[in-house]
Amino acid sequence: MGRSNRAGRARTETEPATTAPAGSPGGRTHAQGPLARPVASGLAELVPDRDRPAAWTLLLDGAPQSLVDLADPGHLGFEYQRRLGHLIDLAAPPGKPITVLHLGGGALTLARYTAATRPRSRQQVAEIDPELTELVRAELPLERGWQIKVRGADARAVLERTPEGSVDLVIADIFSGARTPAHCATVEFAALAARALAPGGRYAANIADGGALSFARSQVATLLAVFPEVCLTADPAVLRGKRFGNLILAAAQQPLPLDELGRRVASDSYLGRIEHGRPLADFTAGAAPATDATAAPSPAPPPGVFR
Repeated sequence: MGRSNRAGRARTETEPATTAPAGSPGGRTHAQGPLARPVASGLAELVPDRDRPAAWTLLLDGAPQSLVDLADPGHLGFEYQRRLGHLIDLAAPPGKPITVLHLGGGALTLARYTAATRPRSRQQVAEIDPELTELVRAELPLERGWQIKVRGADARAVLERTPEGSVDLVIADIFSGARTPAHCATVEFAALAARALAPGGRYAANIADGGALSFARSQVATLLAVFPEVCLTADPAVLRGKRFGNLILAAAQQPLPLDELGRRVASDSYLGRIEHGRPLADFTAGAAPATDATAAPSPAPPPGVFR
């Protein structure tokens, strides 16, 4: 689920993609207009971006999920995508290939970004909705040569099968509609992610919350029960409970690159603040870690939040 300053709603269309004009990046063109199609997880909509001639927003049941620019896979237009992009940038020296496990696929924006900025990276994506993946591949195709494998399976099931110490970065961007499922927000889930990480690897998660931030506080406590190093990045208005929005969590066994991450967050067009150490522990306000026995899904967004 993402936030952008630009996203309209689609009209319902069902025509297939046509051949793109010469010189275009391929895939669906704005001349074809928006598209809406039922998939297993709901109504998928592709909406042309008003400011970028080859960019599209993917919505599921009205909730923005991904923004993809077919002409520029290095463009990250959503607030949460940019913050996860900073963690991809800082996962290794610039340009060095990495191994990434994406839990949650959507339009594969972050996998495209990694492939474009770190050629030869090996990536696996867990996307539970194969109909959505088929739509994305047809209308917003991946470039040949990108090593991106998409598995049509539950994110936790894929994580459970991931070999120990095999990936440099695990990114959890898991939403059922606009809510993170309970079974993907527990200590046991975080322990599986920690097991999958190679030495020096990092875990990152996108969650959404608002108001008293009870879910976010519990998720911080959950990660602190598994990882010695955790930080949180969010809009100050979200942290104050003034609006519903995305929060990005990062965790590792080793110190996180907080100084460089802070510089990147400060340079974004979106306001952001990083919490770490004692302030982050205080942020939990005594919240208990979520376990498989106690976890609940993240809260539903307030009515009208995506309008």
